Amino acid sequence: MRAITIPEPGDADSLVLDEVPDPEAGPGQVLIDVVAAGVNRADVMQRLGHYPPPPGASDYPGLEVSGRIAALGDGVEGWQVGDEVCALIDGGGYAERVVAPADQLLPVPQGVSLVDAAGLPEVTCTVWSNVFLVANIQPGQVLLVHGGSSGIGTMAIQLAKAVGAHVAVTAGSQAKLDVCRELGAEFLVNYREEDFVERVRELTKGHGADVILDNMGAKYLARNVEALAVNGRLVTIGLMGGRKGELDMGMLLAKRAAVIATSLRARPATEKAAIVAAVREHVWPLIESGAVRPVIHSRHPLGHAAQAHREMEASGHIGKILLTT
Repeated sequence: MRAITIPEPGDADSLVLDEVPDPEAGPGQVLIDVVAAGVNRADVMQRLGHYPPPPGASDYPGLEVSGRIAALGDGVEGWQVGDEVCALIDGGGYAERVVAPADQLLPVPQGVSLVDAAGLPEVTCTVWSNVFLVANIQPGQVLLVHGGSSGIGTMAIQLAKAVGAHVAVTAGSQAKLDVCRELGAEFLVNYREEDFVERVRELTKGHGADVILDNMGAKYLARNVEALAVNGRLVTIGLMGGRKGELDMGMLLAKRAAVIATSLRARPATEKAAIVAAVREHVWPLIESGAVRPVIHSRHPLGHAAQAHREMEASGHIGKILLTT
C-alpha cells in the first residue's frame, strides 16, 4: 500500500509518499480501507520531530480516518466487513490502509459523506472530552474558544450552542469571525485588534468565561486566568504559544478556578473507548439531525500531504483539512 512516511523530521517536504507493507488487524482491531484522513496540528508537530507516536502506534502520521472495514480481528463484534466507518486512531492514518481498535470506531453519520466523516473523530472526541466531560459546561454558561475558526473551534461552537451555552471566540480576521457567528458564536473578538480579556469581560457584562478551551498554552496562561469567571475552568489542549508561563495563584484562589491540561492521543485505550462511546451517544444524534455539521476547508490527494501541511501552518483555513486516497 501507499503511505506518507517521515524519513527525517523537517519542513512539509519531509513528508514522503512511499510503498510500505499492509498492516494486519490484531485481536480487537479492524482493518480499514482508508477513503480520507484528517490533518491535525499534532501531525505537523510529529513531522517536526516534537510529538512522537505513543509506543506501539504506527510511525506514519494521521490520527483520524474514514473508510470501509476490510477485515476484522479476533474478538471483534458489532461490525462487519464493508461497513462505512470513521475512527480515532493513534497514528497511521495517512495511508491507504490502517488498523484501528474496534472500540474507537464510529459509524458514518447519516447526512455526512464518507470523505467528510474523516474530519469528525478528532474534533468531536477532543471537544466532548474537554468541554463537557472535563470542564462540565452547563446551559447558560459562557465558553471562550481560542481559534474559533479551527476544526476544533468550529465543532466546539456548535456543540456548546446545542446544549444552550453562550459562546465567545477569538480569531484573527473578520472572515473567520463571520463563520464563527454563522455557527452560533455570540461574542466575537479579533485578537489582532482587541484584548480578549477586556472584550470578554465587556461582552459578558463583567461575568467572564466559565470555561476556556485554549490551544495556546504559556502565551495566554495569565490572561486566560484573568478572563475566567468565578469557579471558571481553563482547559489547555495545545502549546502553540509555548510551554512555560507564570500563573497568578492569588487570582486563581480568589476565583476558585481550575487550570486543567489534557491530551487525547496519549490516553489509555480504555479512556479513548469511553470518550468515543460518549460521542456516539451524545454528538452523533446532533450531527444526524443537522444541528451540528463538520466544517471542511479543503480536500487534498494523499500525495499532496505537504501542500495540506503548508496550508495548516499558514493558518488561513477555516475548519478541517482532509487528505483523500
